[in-house]
Amino acid sequence: MGFSVNTNIGAMAALQSLNATNKGLDTVQSRINTGLSVASTKDDSASFTIAQTLRGDMGGLKAVNSSLARAKSTVDVAVTGAEQISDIMNQMKAKALEASDAGLDADSRTAIGKDFDALKEQINTIIDSSEFNGTNLLKASGGTVAALQSTDTTAAALTVANQDFGAVVTALGTTFTDAATAKTMVTTLETQSKAVNTKLSTLGSASRKIDGQISFTSKLSDVIEGGIGNLVDADLAKESARLQALQVKQQLGLQALSIANQAPQSIQSLFR
Repeated sequence: MGFSVNTNIGAMAALQSLNATNKGLDTVQSRINTGLSVASTKDDSASFTIAQTLRGDMGGLKAVNSSLARAKSTVDVAVTGAEQISDIMNQMKAKALEASDAGLDADSRTAIGKDFDALKEQINTIIDSSEFNGTNLLKASGGTVAALQSTDTTAAALTVANQDFGAVVTALGTTFTDAATAKTMVTTLETQSKAVNTKLSTLGSASRKIDGQISFTSKLSDVIEGGIGNLVDADLAKESARLQALQVKQQLGLQALSIANQAPQSIQSLFR
């Protein structure tokens, strides 16, 4: 093509190249600012859609963790109360055994009986106090625990049954009045202590099960978060290097455009 002041092919090519460089700079700066290589569906529809689905799963896992945490706290409160009740029943057994001594005088046995009754009342207080978030697993009317185990709404809930420690207190009946009834109380306490230990074991197993589910959910959440990062996170080291390269290209592009714009001026020399 000959010389022309109407059409500057070199300038148009230089401008196209500069525009492409500027567009690349905008993309890199966006990635550096957000830390994301896929910040919107316009960047990569497939990756963005997958990432959005995984983010939804993450939100569901947070709800599961929250549900499990509430269940864990409820069960742990019950475990603490049950352990205390177990300790008190051991003390009550010692009191009943002491009162079963036939050589003990009536006043001493009465004093021991008062201590025994105080311990029994303490059990009732512990049962009434072992409540968390409106649920009391040691009280018959305290309800049960049902927690989410996964984001699958059709999956069975993680449940912990009510242990009704009040039944244990009821089984103890009235306090002893003489050596014979004290011996009977010792036998009763041995039976009820076994029942308490069984209930305590049930609560302990439930607590460990919840701990295991919480640990699994936490690990699953970390894996999904890592998967999202693999899909959409920007490699800032590479983006930094790309930014410097594009900045150099931008400067060269500006110089090339300037040179191309000056080319038509050489036509003036033809008319001298």
